[in-house]
Amino acid sequence: MDFFIPMEYSSQDKSKKKGNGKTKESLSWWQLSLIGVGCTIGTGYFLGSSIGIIATGPSIVFSFLLAALGTYIVYNLLAKMTAKDPQEGSFCYYASKAYGRWAGFSCGWNYWSSNILIMGSQLTALSILTRFWFPQIPLWIFAAGYAVLSIIVVLAGTSGFDKVENLLAVIKTSAILMFIILAGAALIGWIDGDVNHPGIPHSVNKFFPEGFKGFWASLIYAYYAYGGIEVIGLMATRLKNKADAPKAGIIMLIMLAIIYIISLGLAVTMVAHHGFNEKESPFVKAMEEYHLAFFPHVFNGAIIIAGFSTMTASLFGVTKLLVTLAEDGDAPKVFAKKLKKWKQLPLPSLIIATIGLLASIFTALLLPGKIYEYITTAAGILILFNWLFIIISALKILKLKLWGKSQAYIGILLILAAVSGTIVEKNIRLGLFVSLILVIIIGIVAVIMQKAVWKKTAT
Repeated sequence: MDFFIPMEYSSQDKSKKKGNGKTKESLSWWQLSLIGVGCTIGTGYFLGSSIGIIATGPSIVFSFLLAALGTYIVYNLLAKMTAKDPQEGSFCYYASKAYGRWAGFSCGWNYWSSNILIMGSQLTALSILTRFWFPQIPLWIFAAGYAVLSIIVVLAGTSGFDKVENLLAVIKTSAILMFIILAGAALIGWIDGDVNHPGIPHSVNKFFPEGFKGFWASLIYAYYAYGGIEVIGLMATRLKNKADAPKAGIIMLIMLAIIYIISLGLAVTMVAHHGFNEKESPFVKAMEEYHLAFFPHVFNGAIIIAGFSTMTASLFGVTKLLVTLAEDGDAPKVFAKKLKKWKQLPLPSLIIATIGLLASIFTALLLPGKIYEYITTAAGILILFNWLFIIISALKILKLKLWGKSQAYIGILLILAAVSGTIVEKNIRLGLFVSLILVIIIGIVAVIMQKAVWKKTAT
């Protein structure tokens, strides 16, 4: 997951305002598919997949296949709800519609929290990738530098940011395709290198060198790489034909699965799984022994440029989301205030988002060795909690037949498997606790709001 699109969200019932949630209908299904591919591929895949490989070995390709299936189920249900009742609030609106305002409130704040953590994950990933050139400089210094640059860009104005996102999506996708071409050429002997590859595993033990426990723990990182599908659900309201939303998602997921599985499959056949490390992209590691001087520099540079842009877009998006929550009465009104003399800057909201970035920098200072695993795990789990909201909302809103309900329950089981897998791996368990603490806090606040605020305003 590497992209956030600002969301016009309202947890309140909009049944009396039909049409207000619709946006300009401008996209064909294939355009949405391409946007989805570019928006979904991010630093979570370029770096986070290393942790998944370390956890399970070559069977990471199966983790990504299962995650693709689970992601398809979530998107398919979201697309059906969008086709039936297009709303900009998307999954948060549907949660509110299905279960009441508490659900929309919880969904919105969970989404805000997950994106704060995703920003922290991106910030850390960018810092780790930059240390490729400057290994002696502490991680937190790079994190602080990127955070300051990102804030400056937001203060300067991000109105033109969406105009370059397609270009940056091409950069990210091209980086993967470059690796696939070079790795394929290396394996068939077109690139010189005295390298002994582990090759394609020929036994179950070699496919699953860390056993079922490792495979179970790797699922969260596979899911994290597909994170962003809910954002494409938001953009589905811009389709010329809303009924094309499921088709757009299927094509997008097929393209993502092919790109992911081929590139990861090549990586794990070129390097033994214990040769990877969480501080280096698996694709750079796979080509390391071929001594292509340009590859690691070009690859890292492309990902840093694209990653920084989307982290800054995420900062802007999180800031805007908190403003919308405040305007809807789901956050203190102070966060809706804007500086009229400075490009309508929502300063209070930006300050809170900045505090989230500072927390990541502080954590990088205290836990430089494990911060990326912890933050990525917590962010991935919060994303999956939102996906659970989507599934259970669809079960109540849509009139699903037996096969549709069966798919929904399979999706729930796959999500629960990914979340519970973090329990068995001590290196990432802290991320689970962080996510659970955030969910509990959001739940407690929702209960208080329900009893102390919403009931009074309803009467």
